[in-house]
Amino acid sequence: MKPKQISMAHPQPYRLGGVLSLTVALVLAGCASSAGIAPQATAITPQAVGLDASSNAAALQADWWRGWGDETLTGVIEQALQAQPSLKVAQARLRRAQAATAAEQAASGPVVQGSADATRQRFSANSIYPAPLGGSTRTLANAQLAGSWEIDFFGQHRAALEAALGSERAATAEWQAARQVLASQVAQTYVQLGRLLAQRAVAQQALAQREQMLSLIRQRVDAGLDSRVELKQGEGALPETRVQLEQLDEQIAAARHALAALAAVPVQHYAALAPDLRRLQPQALPDVLPADLLGRRADVSAARWRMEAATHGVDAAKAQFYPNVNLTAFIGLSSIGLNRLMEAGSQQWGVGPAIHLPIFDAGRLRAQLSARTADLDAAVESYNGAVLEAVRETADQLEARQSVQRQREQQAQAASATEAAYDYATQRYRAGLGNYLTVLSAETALLNQRRLDVDLQARALSAQIGLVRALGGGVDTAGLAAPLGVR
Repeated sequence: MKPKQISMAHPQPYRLGGVLSLTVALVLAGCASSAGIAPQATAITPQAVGLDASSNAAALQADWWRGWGDETLTGVIEQALQAQPSLKVAQARLRRAQAATAAEQAASGPVVQGSADATRQRFSANSIYPAPLGGSTRTLANAQLAGSWEIDFFGQHRAALEAALGSERAATAEWQAARQVLASQVAQTYVQLGRLLAQRAVAQQALAQREQMLSLIRQRVDAGLDSRVELKQGEGALPETRVQLEQLDEQIAAARHALAALAAVPVQHYAALAPDLRRLQPQALPDVLPADLLGRRADVSAARWRMEAATHGVDAAKAQFYPNVNLTAFIGLSSIGLNRLMEAGSQQWGVGPAIHLPIFDAGRLRAQLSARTADLDAAVESYNGAVLEAVRETADQLEARQSVQRQREQQAQAASATEAAYDYATQRYRAGLGNYLTVLSAETALLNQRRLDVDLQARALSAQIGLVRALGGGVDTAGLAAPLGVR
């Protein structure tokens, strides 16, 4: 009996289908996978930092300095906002982010390109081209339109666009934050200049008092009521005061130069600027502020948008693990010889889809996804840090403002007492009932209280500016029906 022969020329259909299924399964099993890569950071909640997220909304006032009643301060700040290079850097970053968004928007649409070329070529007689083409010199001409469109089935372009939009919004918030920081720096320097000028007025008043006292001492020395000891003490007090005036003049000049640098004007531009702290009338702010205000602070908003952009960046990286579907098409003319290019037979066209699936890339896609995930973790922690810093700054400024207010109340009582003590000491000295040491002691206490009064007045304004900066702007108190939050 002959052995049965099995033919392998025509395999059974079920066998072929099984082989194809196995092949597809093996390919899919070998495809790049994003499994096991996930972010680790968690965004901080308002409750975690002692804020009440259920508080009423309130509007922030970007141009808060306009409500302070000082047109000079308004002019200096707005000059700085217009000309300061550091703010222009932030504006340039914003324009770059806007351009990146426009590029991502364009990437999701169809692309059409045109091309035309003409090449003078000699064809080899010993190559694949037969005569009469082989061995001749001809002109090859092409004119073609080609188009392509990547269909965003798995949201890669959509996620990339959302990431770009998040970066643009973050750049906008960063520009707003830079604007608020610059305005507060100008206001703080303006207040510092006003403080120095007020301190100079106190020193000038002290110099006038000491000159009057020196005249009285000389009269008493001539009358034999005082010795030369008192005379030398009175004379020594004048140079000391003049030294203080010189020191204050130096600091005043430096403050004016700082304002000029902030406003980007020549150093001599504010040589005659003389702020009066009594003219500044800052907007009243509540002692307790809602949590939503800190959420709308510009740098916190920027950090939140960076976190949002990083989240979409992770989505875009994940979408690269899925197939990429492209539609391509072309139409044009091609001929040997320019004279035949426009003939009907020179037409050519084509259209078709293309699918690309990553199967093995040595871990490149996983590395990219890991990098984007790490970027997201960094963005989340940056946001958490911005929230914590905002809470700390706001709490510090609220406490400073309240503390300065209490100090001013106590200082007002002390100043009243020292004024009376100095008047009594001076009157007793003029009447010959007291000595000069008592007058010096009372005068020292009086001058200290006058300087402290100026300092506390400036500190109150500085704390108000610091609170505005911590909040990211002024506060519309009309929107605070029942303020809660930072205490």
